[in-house]
Amino acid sequence: MDSPVEIPFKSFIQLKPEESTAIYLQLVFEFIKAIQTGFLPEGTKLPGTRILCKVLSVNRNTLIKAFQDLESQGWIETLPNKGTFILSQQKQKNKAEFTISKEQNSSDNVGFSFQRSTILESPIENSNLPYQFNDGTPDLRLVQTDVLARLYVSKLKRRKTSKTYEQIELRSHLNFKTHFSNYLNLTRGIRISTSNLLTASSHEIALYLVTKVLIAPEDKVAVASPGYYMSNMTLTNTEAQIISIPVNEDGIDTKRLKEICETSKIRILYLTSNYHYPTTISLSAKKRIEVLELANQYGFVILEDDYDFDFHYDNNPVLPLAAFDSNQKVVYIGSFGRSLPSGFSYGFVAAPAEFIKELEKHQNILEPRIDVIKEQVLTEWITEGEVHRLSKKNKKTYKERRDYFVSLLNEKLKGKIKFKIPPRGLAIWVEWLDHFNLIQFQKECANNGLFLPKTILYQTKNLTATRLGFGHLEKEEMDKAVSILSQSLEIILDK
Repeated sequence: MDSPVEIPFKSFIQLKPEESTAIYLQLVFEFIKAIQTGFLPEGTKLPGTRILCKVLSVNRNTLIKAFQDLESQGWIETLPNKGTFILSQQKQKNKAEFTISKEQNSSDNVGFSFQRSTILESPIENSNLPYQFNDGTPDLRLVQTDVLARLYVSKLKRRKTSKTYEQIELRSHLNFKTHFSNYLNLTRGIRISTSNLLTASSHEIALYLVTKVLIAPEDKVAVASPGYYMSNMTLTNTEAQIISIPVNEDGIDTKRLKEICETSKIRILYLTSNYHYPTTISLSAKKRIEVLELANQYGFVILEDDYDFDFHYDNNPVLPLAAFDSNQKVVYIGSFGRSLPSGFSYGFVAAPAEFIKELEKHQNILEPRIDVIKEQVLTEWITEGEVHRLSKKNKKTYKERRDYFVSLLNEKLKGKIKFKIPPRGLAIWVEWLDHFNLIQFQKECANNGLFLPKTILYQTKNLTATRLGFGHLEKEEMDKAVSILSQSLEIILDK
């Protein structure tokens, strides 16, 4: 954007005067949430307080008080004769100020006090508009639900045995882990056994368990910027200090990472190395070696999140860092079965055996029982090759959709955007060549029947970009959606 005034503050700073929490505290919490979720990236210059007061309809003294609180916590920095800027590293000079205040704890509508999270806000938006983009999800219309249903019912009708449910559960789970670990070794080039593997009901649960065990308050966690809003919320909720590292054309800036390691003790580097979220950039071979060497030299853990491995379109997919980790510095998190109904998908963690044992202690609280039937169904799919067949079929379909989507972008938005064709995944990172307000663009698209959730919109002083998921769209739907993008852009630029 040309000016900080163009930042659409009203779209993500939501104040509720009717609530008991003081307005200045609401401002503090809303600004922190906007910084954590990427709406206000590092280096962003904020407008002057008088201008911002008019935009947010608040008293100037209230805003100044909120800014003083934010600056004391290390979220912003005011430089004389230059302005106020979002900091890349939260200083957290006074950690006590992050505790929940009495004002925040109380509620006029509840008979008891409780802590309210200013971090774990759901970013999910719903819309009834006929056409919708997302950040890259599979098309559940392609799921072979009839096959899954038959398998599941057949397992339910299996003969009863003299064994107890616990014995059946344990035997079935070990059998599933054996076949699943072999599957991961084959497809992703890692070398693990069942003792190195934890399976969870979802990717999000797997990430939560890892952060619970690995991160303590005050730990420094390095993340790529721009980053994934959901994982950033999970990481920030541990009370760690988040340090942002920029991403360039071949992945995370390893020079900047080394500079930080020389001055700070980094606990974790969270990385989506194969398919960076949101930019879809793959970490180069040179930087892969550098990251592993830096982890070994400075002793930090690489938390590698390979959320979209199943959707690659070449015969020689890039293997994860975990496949080359000789020093046991990588904790590898991934997902399995994203093309299956949500109840059949899995999250998993591959890591040293002792670490997996510790994760299991916490998982026994969150997920004390195993879905034996589901695991038996998936085991059969793996052993009979159905998973490979389905994966091959889906990749062919999604590659066709990607190529068609690329042709539409080149045809209908030529000269308005720049992008690279990703070799994997279900989304394309589009950078807009014109400067315009993405929130206004979102509203114009909605007026024409197309929904753009805020989570796919990225706007800073120097960047106007959108992560456009195509996997859930058929050709006719793509035609209409891209046409609406083009028409809405013309209207916005003409205003």
